[in-house]
Amino acid sequence: MLSTPWSREMGLRAPIVNAPMGGVAGGRLAAAVTAAGGLGMIGMGSAGSVARLTDELELLGAVTGPFGIGLVDWVRDREPELLDAALAARPTLVSIGFTDDFTWVERLHRHGVLAVIQVYDAEQARRAAGAGVDVLVARGAEGGGHGAPLLGTLPLLDAVLGAVDVPVLAAGGISSGRTLAAVLAAGAAGAWLGTRLSACTEALTPDRARAALLRAAATDTVTTRVFDIAQQLPWPARFPSRVLRNDFTGRWEHNEAGLDESPAARDELAAALAADDPAVAPVDAGQGVGVLTESAPVGEVIDELCSAAERALRSWSTH
Repeated sequence: MLSTPWSREMGLRAPIVNAPMGGVAGGRLAAAVTAAGGLGMIGMGSAGSVARLTDELELLGAVTGPFGIGLVDWVRDREPELLDAALAARPTLVSIGFTDDFTWVERLHRHGVLAVIQVYDAEQARRAAGAGVDVLVARGAEGGGHGAPLLGTLPLLDAVLGAVDVPVLAAGGISSGRTLAAVLAAGAAGAWLGTRLSACTEALTPDRARAALLRAAATDTVTTRVFDIAQQLPWPARFPSRVLRNDFTGRWEHNEAGLDESPAARDELAAALAADDPAVAPVDAGQGVGVLTESAPVGEVIDELCSAAERALRSWSTH
């Protein structure tokens, strides 16, 4: 069975955690990941709220394994009750992303909850570990959604593992058994998977966005801030988002400043979001998106990933 010391300590049958993707990782996805032996997470992204979290926790149901909740720091500041609601659900862990503030860590520990955060270089990893964060996520530039695109996954993982002693999960471009095997062989405690699970049948991904993911090639992503600017979301500039390239990015990626002066562009994007039109609306996707060919249940995907990773590791060990 594919495992690591950390996954065994956490009671997992697979060293896989689903990234808490806003608008994608709801209660059904989290429950399915946990049922498949991984650690399922509910994600509260830019639109996170107590009401939304309550709805997704109902869909999570009475899970019999570990689960987590992921929050965005500036959303937590906007709605402080969101962390209260998360802790009331008694998760195994909570991740709070996109911040250099670690004052929340002690509060999690008082509730017996593990603290998790994404890091993008060795210095940030040292600060997080020093602040008591229990698990770090080394998120490489290949990853979908928001993050600081500083280093590729393997160079970042290597640097972070050399800087800290806490468990480190690898994120970014991990969509196949070979890439899962690669990060585990490099020393990751597990994999933090986003794009590969975003097309699963249990994900909240809208139908047309899901179809766009399945059509996409690995080279069809771009890192950009145009969607955040057009929606007037207060994402820090250092955290752009990797998304599928589309008509909107083509028109605006070299004229971000112009979006502030274009109400028509903002209206166009709002309409596209309402209509699930991936030609204009954002679809988060990492560079592993080219592996996606069908929408399958989470359990099948995790079984396939782990089986392929085990075969790869055995093959490498016999050469």
